[in-house]
Amino acid sequence: MGEGLVSDSELRQLLFIFCKSGYKARETSSKVELIERKCLALFGKDYKYTVIYNSNGELCGHYPEKLVILEYMQSGNGQDEKTQQSIEPLYDIQKIRELMLKSRFARCRQRFVIPIIMYEGKHICRSATLSGGPEIYGRSGLDYFFSGGESLGTQATDSEDLLARQNAPTSSTGSNEWPLFDRFRGQDIKLLKMLSVGCISDLMVENKKVKFGMNVSSSEKVDKEHRYADFDLVSVPYPGCEFFRDYRENGFNAEGLYYDWSQDFVDAGLSIPENLSSKLGIDWKSYRSWDLVKITQNYLKLFLHVVKEGETGLLVHCISGWDRTPLFVSLLRLTLWADGVAHRNLNAAEILYLTIAYDWMLFGHNLSDRIGKGEDIFFFCFNFLKHITSDEFSVAVKRNKRSVSRTDSESCMDGMVLLDVDKQCLGSNSSLNSNISVTSLSSTSSPILICTGGPHEDITNGSLRCYGSPALDNGKPRTPTHREPPRSPPATSATSPVAVPRQIRRSSGEAAKSAASSTCGSWQLVSQTGSVKGHVSSRDSPLSVHSDVSSSSSGTASTGAVFDSICEESERKRKLDEVRITFNKLYCAIIGSRYTVESGGISSMIDSIASKVGFRSGRGTPV
Repeated sequence: MGEGLVSDSELRQLLFIFCKSGYKARETSSKVELIERKCLALFGKDYKYTVIYNSNGELCGHYPEKLVILEYMQSGNGQDEKTQQSIEPLYDIQKIRELMLKSRFARCRQRFVIPIIMYEGKHICRSATLSGGPEIYGRSGLDYFFSGGESLGTQATDSEDLLARQNAPTSSTGSNEWPLFDRFRGQDIKLLKMLSVGCISDLMVENKKVKFGMNVSSSEKVDKEHRYADFDLVSVPYPGCEFFRDYRENGFNAEGLYYDWSQDFVDAGLSIPENLSSKLGIDWKSYRSWDLVKITQNYLKLFLHVVKEGETGLLVHCISGWDRTPLFVSLLRLTLWADGVAHRNLNAAEILYLTIAYDWMLFGHNLSDRIGKGEDIFFFCFNFLKHITSDEFSVAVKRNKRSVSRTDSESCMDGMVLLDVDKQCLGSNSSLNSNISVTSLSSTSSPILICTGGPHEDITNGSLRCYGSPALDNGKPRTPTHREPPRSPPATSATSPVAVPRQIRRSSGEAAKSAASSTCGSWQLVSQTGSVKGHVSSRDSPLSVHSDVSSSSSGTASTGAVFDSICEESERKRKLDEVRITFNKLYCAIIGSRYTVESGGISSMIDSIASKVGFRSGRGTPV
């Protein structure tokens, strides 16, 4: 694979720049230019590509200045390098750029269709949704005015356009919409077909975005003239970035977190063509009963099915294309990378850099604004990787793997948290959990289960029975503010017996020392979702991400031995875990200071009003 192109310091610098201010093509700096050049180098490790220049935001003010058009994956064989360089471009780049220029007013904020991932010669593209009348008229009018009446975006310049104008049909409302709707959406359709896109996936929960009583955007699924009838139109409503404030308030736990589909503005339903919906064995009619984990998983499965089984490409978009769109674009890029079918020569640090820089920052996600509002969709994206490590999300050919026989109780160990004790990771005694002592934990280098305070513990017949206590907030039981189904069993009742792996049993001397320590209560298992037996935990928060360090490929040999004894870890899982853990450590170091830790180890955020006036709690210790 060769030496990596991305260092730890470069990753830190990238996230620091990203969280400081939003990206704008007209306001680039030397540091942003270095980031763009790094992205080109990373693309170049695997692909032959061509660059379309968006200098000073000429095409779009919040798209990269250098737009990458992937042509094909290089063989990676040095003897073919000269041959590959001599191959002519597969696309007429000048024609593509011209279509981008002409079609940009067809979509919100001029965020036209752009290919960003290639899988088996098929493009996965991103964009915003379709513009509404006010934006089309406004932007095209301004463009015409400032260009002195010579804008390429508003004038017909070829015989095909002139002929189409003469034959333009009258709309169902009785007015001829050719000057704007037919023209711009027609150019948009041309661009989609040139990129061989066959499926358009719309993540909006609305049919049209309405602000101040006015339709400010539309979508392909409600186009009155059915201009997009040649495409498979997939309506997969997904909660907007505002919903991810609930994700933060729920302790960064996506399980059991449900969207309120009864809100007045939600008028888009799930709609998937039969040729796509029937192949996955998913009950799509029940999508409103799915929690945040399930709905994200199922939509990702659908997108992967489209690109794997179909012969054409895929377009994914939300409204503006800079929150929900990069979420799914990033997950698609990372899952394909983990399967070895995309960016196969990039290591974990490199694919993480490319995803943060290109999919999020350079396409306009305003991280600083989102964090300030408590909308942690960016953090959710990378933390969600733990939910897609299994082969059901893989497009690669399944390999025969050694089966591992486990009892039902042992299967509960899948989400067990193992810690490689490290004083630097743990920080202060109060930063993660008031019941964990750095002194007592650092006395051993072996992986251990997280130990939290609890009233009872009982070991019977070699199994560990845990008796939990409710999550506390300032010494009182915490009542969740989000909608969630009742949990079973109740917090005060015993959990099912769980087998204790032999590899982590201590000697009698170690056990005596542990029993004598007043800093540890009963053992509790922390699930992969971050909750302690159903309770909200700080494990998934940016304040306690180091608790996952040992599950990466760089962990100690003893950690690997424990995991190998529990289940056979696939290469796919190892790669995704490494990306997630690297991201969590990075996020904690750069952005973690914006969060606080409350008593009881539960992470929370200062109320938005208090944060605006500069209030900061003195009880928690920032990480």
